[in-house]
Amino acid sequence: MAFIDELNITVRGGDGGKGAVSFRREKFIAKGGPDGGDGGKGGDIYIEAKGGLSTLLHLKGRNIFEAQKGRDGRPKKMTGANGSDLTIYVPGGTIIRRKKGGRVLFELMESGDKFLLAKGGKGGRGNARFATPTMRAPKFAEEGGKGQPKEYYLELRLIADVGLVGLPNAGKSTLLSVLTRATPKIAQYPFTTISPNLGVVWVDGIEHFIIADLPGLIEDAHKGAGLGERFLKHITRSGLICLVIDISPPEGGVAPVRAIEILLEELDNYSQGLSNNAKIIIATKMDLPGACENLKILKEDRIREELEIVAVSGLTKEGVANLKNKMYNYIKEINERSKDTGI
Repeated sequence: MAFIDELNITVRGGDGGKGAVSFRREKFIAKGGPDGGDGGKGGDIYIEAKGGLSTLLHLKGRNIFEAQKGRDGRPKKMTGANGSDLTIYVPGGTIIRRKKGGRVLFELMESGDKFLLAKGGKGGRGNARFATPTMRAPKFAEEGGKGQPKEYYLELRLIADVGLVGLPNAGKSTLLSVLTRATPKIAQYPFTTISPNLGVVWVDGIEHFIIADLPGLIEDAHKGAGLGERFLKHITRSGLICLVIDISPPEGGVAPVRAIEILLEELDNYSQGLSNNAKIIIATKMDLPGACENLKILKEDRIREELEIVAVSGLTKEGVANLKNKMYNYIKEINERSKDTGI
């Protein structure tokens, strides 16, 4: 699934309509009084979280949004129609900032959450509004107010039940492809994944959960090294984190035990306690030479006793069904705990 997780947008509320300059024109009334109506208000612009969306892809190429202008006033003191409001729909988890790196203005968490981005201008007053005992026939009216122009930076924090975290080329994309019907790019070089990939994992053809394959992390990812900092933000929204380890690293690669240490350190450095969300170590590439020996070493040198080790092979699909069930059971446990605590 294609993914866009950040976007700059420019918005402008609709301008208010002009007030009308008009005088009554009726039979037997030679000089009717002013009857110019007010202009309509310009439309506002809102942003709203909507179910069924998971990326900002639908907004690609649409960086400028303008609400409808209010209609001008009309004779007989008729007010012009208000401009229609404009709503920009985004997925839940979208953060709104005034500019990149700026403070968070609002976060759209759940479907229906809404935020006003720009107000429309007020409608101008018609000449009927300016009539006084000393000025009975004003020949002027107000221009409509200008709509607010604003610039925002949208940042999407991915909402997924499971987040796959690993070093580059650990086998996350291959794992995603066998767990789901997703078709991520797979190749034998680092940083094949440069944006998050999403997939739906079905359990017994009835229940399902969302899984995300995130770009590979390297040491100091929390400081911006590699692509890490940009994508670590998504992990904060995942209930279950799975550490994906190449159990048979190529010559010169990172040993499995060290790989786990790096990942846990990066998670905690990015957000204190985030590593506690990690529950499963997925030892991938069990079909390669040396995998069984390395798996034995990994089990003997446990970094955290609460981390469960599941060995799999994306090629032969060994252990995949077992992994799927363990993920599902953890998610059920997390969801039930959330209901009990109200978190």
